[in-house]
Amino acid sequence: MKNQHVFSLKQLPSCKRRTLASFVSIGILAANAASFPTAVSAFVHPITSSSKTSTTMQQHFTVRNASSPLKKEPNKHLLQTRLLMSSTNGSSNESNKNYPLEPKTYPQRWVQLAYLSVLALLSDWICFSVAASPDAFEHAYPGASAANLIDIFLFTNVASCFFVTDVVAKFGLGKSIKGAAALMSVGCLLRSGIPDFGWLGGSAIVHAADIVQTVSQEVIEVLPDGISDLVDPYVDTSTLTEASRVAGLEPYGLIVLGTIFVGFAQPYFQCTPPMLSATWFASNERATATATALNFNQIGIAVAFLVGGSMASNEVGIHSYFGLITLLCAVTTFGTFLQFQEKPPSPPSKSEIEKLVRGEKEPPFLESVKKLFGTKGFSIPLSAFICSISITNIVGTFIDEVMERGGVTDQLGIDLAGAGFELAILVGGIVIGGYVDKTKRYKPVTLACLLATMFFVIPLGLTDHMIGNEPVLLVAALLGLGLACGPIQPINAELAVDVTYPSDETAVESVQQVGGNLVSALMVPVAEWALNQDYEFFKQIRPLDSDIRGDVLLLFTIAAVTLVYFTTFDAPLMRTEADDEEGDDNSVVVDVVSADSVLVER
Repeated sequence: MKNQHVFSLKQLPSCKRRTLASFVSIGILAANAASFPTAVSAFVHPITSSSKTSTTMQQHFTVRNASSPLKKEPNKHLLQTRLLMSSTNGSSNESNKNYPLEPKTYPQRWVQLAYLSVLALLSDWICFSVAASPDAFEHAYPGASAANLIDIFLFTNVASCFFVTDVVAKFGLGKSIKGAAALMSVGCLLRSGIPDFGWLGGSAIVHAADIVQTVSQEVIEVLPDGISDLVDPYVDTSTLTEASRVAGLEPYGLIVLGTIFVGFAQPYFQCTPPMLSATWFASNERATATATALNFNQIGIAVAFLVGGSMASNEVGIHSYFGLITLLCAVTTFGTFLQFQEKPPSPPSKSEIEKLVRGEKEPPFLESVKKLFGTKGFSIPLSAFICSISITNIVGTFIDEVMERGGVTDQLGIDLAGAGFELAILVGGIVIGGYVDKTKRYKPVTLACLLATMFFVIPLGLTDHMIGNEPVLLVAALLGLGLACGPIQPINAELAVDVTYPSDETAVESVQQVGGNLVSALMVPVAEWALNQDYEFFKQIRPLDSDIRGDVLLLFTIAAVTLVYFTTFDAPLMRTEADDEEGDDNSVVVDVVSADSVLVER
């Protein structure tokens, strides 16, 4: 047995380091050719060697200890994640050179997180862009409503979630995010036309309706008549009021079409945060990173209240407002194409290295769904995720009504309260998510958040007849609800990934987003009906005589049922076990021997 001494590559001269790197790359390529798990080489950038070198070298590899416990029980005796690469010239008198591949994080992870978060922010800003000024929007587009536009967005989001996993698996995270960002920009363009800083007082250079009409006229001679029938409703300006036409607003059909484009793009920003966290962040950073990316869309809703509430007060303001969103989306998309990367040079955690060594390929999305629902414990964090996203979406959609019935009637006060609610969701996710990162106490934290959600949701629709409206109490309850309910989403996104490890993180989050947004879309009209339902209690006891709105009872019931169901959670945390596994027996060693053979030890 040859002696092996561990030392740093930095001790070698640069020429030897390059030679050693070539040998290692050749070894990895040989392993791939022999069907060794291909995922290990996913983080290695091959170095091209000369034709002379490739013709004189003969490569082979062997796998020792093929009966490793990993083969028999994939979820136990997990690989210790120290990958050693060594090289020797074959002489028994010369030491091997070992290079440890250990979990490592890179500064680029923050750039990745920033772009994904901003894209999520923009997508929900667009979704709720007119939620803060529904009356102005309905005046500009008679017969339309802000709630209906949000519903269209959410249903499109649900449909798109079925494709995200397979698209990301085929094209990779980087290309998928860039494509979705481009699609979102096109959607914004359809809603606003091409802006020339209209938010500073100008008007659109070109209207989207003009572009679509021009194109449709040019192709009408070569395409079937049905094409023009499909296009005409979207570009028909006859439904616009005179004020809307003068202001330069696009036809309502294009507003809907652009919203559909953005709704189709959003899942690529909302379903991929767990994958981004697993690929780029250390095990004690993942929940915080996921919370930031998932909940940054709440900042988009907050911006919609603050900016939309002040800008979109009339037809001219709506046009300028949409132009501003298009401009910001285009700038972000440009930066995404320049700086967003596919993956880091090496994995950030032990569980990721082990997952790569296994070389498992995820099945198509529908097969993944069956596998996920067959995994113990998956449905419980799914229910908590759906509960959280449904409550926050419903409160955000009807924030005007919630504030007005509590005594906050001025538009600025409503906008600030709505923005505070969304900001509380983000802050709660980061703070509580950071605690879960360190402790992995998913269950007790989620139960506490659900209990607090039940407590804070009641004041949003409760009126004590003796006391009357209490705006301060209402705003405090709204902020408390954001802090308590918001973190449930990212914590249970990470919990679902943990219990189903080594499943595809994007598939897990896609299922959660489908459930969350589908239930939200179905609950919005129910909540809209319940807004007008009052239930009075303690009529005969003057100090306690009060009434409560039906929508608040609906939200309270959702949280209560979820709380009871979540108490049954007892599934093992498979990914946490992988990250915590210690010992040298299962080390993975790539050993390059005599420059003409590759030895893989496990």
